Amino acid sequence: MRPVCVLVGAPGAGKTIVGQTLAATLGVEFRDTDTDIEQLAGKPIPEIFVDEGEAHFRTLERAAVAAALATHSGVLALGGGAVLAEESRAALAGHRVVHLSVELADAVKRVGLGAGRPLLAINPRATLKYLMDQRRPLYAEVATATVVTDGRTPEEIAAEIAQLLRKEG
Repeated sequence: MRPVCVLVGAPGAGKTIVGQTLAATLGVEFRDTDTDIEQLAGKPIPEIFVDEGEAHFRTLERAAVAAALATHSGVLALGGGAVLAEESRAALAGHRVVHLSVELADAVKRVGLGAGRPLLAINPRATLKYLMDQRRPLYAEVATATVVTDGRTPEEIAAEIAQLLRKEG
């Protein structure tokens, strides 16, 4: 069992809303590894960061990515930092991975002031820029396609991805 498509990208790229829209378009299930982590931990991600720290969260994230890649056959969205783990990047090899590219201005508008995003709690704009700069090469490394999301609706983005998937067969 393999996901139809795996979505990666920075916070604010639209992985969840585009993923839900794409899954509905394709008639498949949607899964988000951040939701999996929250269900496994029994608490929201910000609480995991506060109570156990980022290292513990990343351990949970690596396990969630591996499990989802092995058991999910629909559209899968990974958390923005999932690509930081070398084993997660390696596990993505052979999958259809779409990088949802977003520029800083649109990402900032979409994430607001970082509510519910522990890494963006202090100085969200500067932190988001740093995270995007750090992760952009990793998204490019794992992606089989890149779709620009700036100034576009989730429906437009999902339609483009669906068209890409049909072309790939």
